[in-house]
Amino acid sequence: MKGKKKSKKQNKIFQSTYKPAVKNIDKILDILNQQYPETTATSLSHKNAFQLLISTILSAQSTDKLVNKVTPALFKKYRTPEDFASADINILQEDIRSTGFFRNKSNSIINCSEDIIYKFSGKVPDNIDDLTSLHGVGRKTANVVLSNIFGRQAIIVDTHVKRISYRLGLTINSDAVKIEFDLMKIIPKESWSRYSHQIIALGRTICFARKPKCAVCRFLPYCRYGQENA
Repeated sequence: MKGKKKSKKQNKIFQSTYKPAVKNIDKILDILNQQYPETTATSLSHKNAFQLLISTILSAQSTDKLVNKVTPALFKKYRTPEDFASADINILQEDIRSTGFFRNKSNSIINCSEDIIYKFSGKVPDNIDDLTSLHGVGRKTANVVLSNIFGRQAIIVDTHVKRISYRLGLTINSDAVKIEFDLMKIIPKESWSRYSHQIIALGRTICFARKPKCAVCRFLPYCRYGQENA
């Protein structure tokens, strides 16, 4: 019986957002600013828009730390969209193997590079519609580029933002696009990018996927998950 109750609790589907989190979003943002004042940009190493785009594609189902180990040599070997577009796919796969899902990623990188060359004259586009028209580029990847390269406010829904925003109760959705639009309604636009990067930092330091440190988390008073599990 205990096992069944636990399973039922874990699988609970919430029907509405958590009022303490939504009503106190300004306090949540203030705490994030106090706790992670220097965290305002991606930790992916890059020198230009194209490098960040490729790095973000590589970061899917991987970590920024691991990607940053791969890209220095990668960007010395392939410097431009033309270099990646003309790459031998088997060799490129080996170059990025350690990031995981290297076959799919190599296809995405080559096709994306071709799109940039033929559709946008070799330049990474600066708007969400054109960015998401590129092979292998979804809204998360596009928003990383828009935020970090073009200075646009954007909600970046990676695994940490998805998990923590749901735990807090700022969204009831599991779909990344729906979460993005939920957060856009609650968080002031001027804080979209900062929130994304700071929540990622929170996910790496306190709000782990397994065994989050709720007891020491300053968001506990506003967090649905924390109130129900701490």
